[in-house]
Amino acid sequence: MSHHGRVEIVVLGRADTPDGEVVLRRRGDIVELVVNGVFAMDTVEVSSELALADAAGTTPGRVLVGGLGLGFTAARLLGNGATGIDVVERAGPLVEWARAGVTEQLGRVATDPAVTLHHGDVVGFVRGTDRVWDAILLDVDNGPSFLIHADNAEVYTAGCLADCLDRLTPGGRLLVWCETASSPLELTLRRLAGRVEVIDVPIAREGREFTYALYRAVR
Repeated sequence: MSHHGRVEIVVLGRADTPDGEVVLRRRGDIVELVVNGVFAMDTVEVSSELALADAAGTTPGRVLVGGLGLGFTAARLLGNGATGIDVVERAGPLVEWARAGVTEQLGRVATDPAVTLHHGDVVGFVRGTDRVWDAILLDVDNGPSFLIHADNAEVYTAGCLADCLDRLTPGGRLLVWCETASSPLELTLRRLAGRVEVIDVPIAREGREFTYALYRAVR
């Protein structure tokens, strides 16, 4: 904190990618991730990232996470005893910053032997592998109704969601994080999966209240 009461902003990383600029910055004690000029997330309110990990179950097993973010979901999965975590992140610089330990949390996730970071698109990653997981967690964008990257719309299509369900062990869980409830997404999942639950995560930010939605489909 400067003596004028203004909070100093320190840029931890800034890089151009095919999707636009990615910036990781520290504002006082808060770390912020900004993608293509759009606020993606920060460390102020991470309860939905933690809820996403917790919704994978008390014994998460092997987990695929689409979207590294600031590492909170992966770190929580490790804390919950996940035996192996594949994290697929489309912003290459974010993967590099994690490996360089630019924030303590990202560094901890990147150096954990149970975690493998992959630079890529989660849709292509799932389609290009014959691996299976006990849970797949998709937190690649804000949900189908408010996309930072237009081509992420494919993540929420029946084709991609069906591919994800195919890559799960029997009884495995597919989780999709959304900034707001999405009835089209829910209907698509209900057509594809045996059981679908909606988990509401109430959030308070800057004096306003929101409800994020987690969709959990069981193979």
